[in-house]
Amino acid sequence: MGKRLITQARGKGGPGYRASSHNWYGTITYPTPSENAIRGEVLDIVHSAGHSAPLAVIKFEDGDEILIAAPIGIQKGEIIWSGPGSPVNLGCIIPIGEVPSGYPLCNLERIPFNGPELVRTSGSSAAVVGKEAGKVLVKLPSRRTILLDPRCRATVGTLAGGGRTEKPWVKAGKKWLALKARGGRIFPRVSGVAQNSVDHPFGGSHRRSLGVPTTTRSWGIPPGRKVGQLGARRTGRSKR
Repeated sequence: MGKRLITQARGKGGPGYRASSHNWYGTITYPTPSENAIRGEVLDIVHSAGHSAPLAVIKFEDGDEILIAAPIGIQKGEIIWSGPGSPVNLGCIIPIGEVPSGYPLCNLERIPFNGPELVRTSGSSAAVVGKEAGKVLVKLPSRRTILLDPRCRATVGTLAGGGRTEKPWVKAGKKWLALKARGGRIFPRVSGVAQNSVDHPFGGSHRRSLGVPTTTRSWGIPPGRKVGQLGARRTGRSKR
């Protein structure tokens, strides 16, 4: 009988794998696209348990009120601009085709006008490193470079909350409460042999024995079932 891994169940999105809605202050979005720069004001800086960075509530002169992950240094009452022709100042939302090389960016769109998808973790930032063939080359926090449409929008600045990961948890209970806000049963993390057979192919035994081969082929199976040694070149003890 087939087994359903936790990774597969998380993708299905059952009740046990959904983040609690009351922990989310709102959805991070960008204002409606406009031909000219529009003026906005930061109404407040708020905390959301489901996000790693603080959120900024911004209201624009056309009536749009949005939430974005706040860059470090932005303050309540500050004036920002959004759209083509906006100044390259902290917190402004600008098409990446108008951003000079080296400026830190966050809340980056992958598809033009589709909303911020990349660089939303606290303390992270991307940067424009070049332009080629009508595309903009952006270096992500992972040091990977991608080519994006110059119409994709981004927020100028580095996201706040950069020292979040430096503070120790001290107690497992504090970590459990913090990660529970994100859903998905991501903590505590246990080995496959310690789980039930419905949760992992290595589980279901009363002892620390696998009962099945640890090598797994890299084709012909769902990605969620790829556990153990993936496409191993060799197995067994190495000869000295």
